[in-house]
Amino acid sequence: MTRSLRWLGSRRLVLLAIALAGAWAAIYLQLAPADALPGEGGLRLLGKLIAAAFTPAVTYEAPDVPDGAAPFLVTVAKAMWTTLVFAAAAASLSTVLGLFLGFFASTAWWADDPIGGSSAVRRVLRSTVAPIIYSVTRLLIALMRSVHELMWAVLFLAAIGLTPLAAVIAIAIPYTGTLAKVFSEVIDEVPRDAALALRGSGASPVQVYLFALLPRAAPDVIAYALYRFECALRSSAIVGFFGITTLGYYIKQSFENAQYHEVWTYLYGLLILVVVLDAWSGAIRRRLVR
Repeated sequence: MTRSLRWLGSRRLVLLAIALAGAWAAIYLQLAPADALPGEGGLRLLGKLIAAAFTPAVTYEAPDVPDGAAPFLVTVAKAMWTTLVFAAAAASLSTVLGLFLGFFASTAWWADDPIGGSSAVRRVLRSTVAPIIYSVTRLLIALMRSVHELMWAVLFLAAIGLTPLAAVIAIAIPYTGTLAKVFSEVIDEVPRDAALALRGSGASPVQVYLFALLPRAAPDVIAYALYRFECALRSSAIVGFFGITTLGYYIKQSFENAQYHEVWTYLYGLLILVVVLDAWSGAIRRRLVR
């Protein structure tokens, strides 16, 4: 390595490589700053949308509201509740499945298993079966998280139909893959002293995982699960664009009808959900860190 490269250092080289890759991508895609400037019609639309942010709707903008329709703010509250319920269902399902797959995607349940004194079956399990299960699980969770929830939504809504179950599964699949990856890495990084002591006393891999590894990783596991719950709120709002009656469904309808004040009311409803959930999860994380 030349003196100049040694002066740069490995971190600077990584930053330089990222910058060069970004420049090459911009040239390859023929990106031009002028393309980001909206046309005259776009500027008018943008102006109307920004102006509406300061006066969100409290009643329906449409003059012909059907008889018997719920008050506008009641509709907003119901949409917020539906969004929260979908997020809770998807986050809960993905957390449970993430913990399950995270066990098989970690090395902590088999890599430290002592060979000496073990039975022949246990030695075969450690040297052959366990690595295969580990590799297959890592491949599975990589596949799950490599496809965005919108693509899963397209697939499941086409296969199952416009049902709440299809929307929950579409969100839960990539979240399960992400949670399983993070949980497995958190488990692999916790201190192994208690785990090794249990292994020495003859505990099974499941017992070691449940009573030695998972309790020590619980604060980080819970903190990240709560963060993904916050992300699930936004994802459940987005699936509303496919017809599920979350906040996204009403945002899409109001935007298509140029009812921009209603759009901002629904957006502020989503903001309220995110802020409240962030405050709640932050309080839980602070209690866990004590």
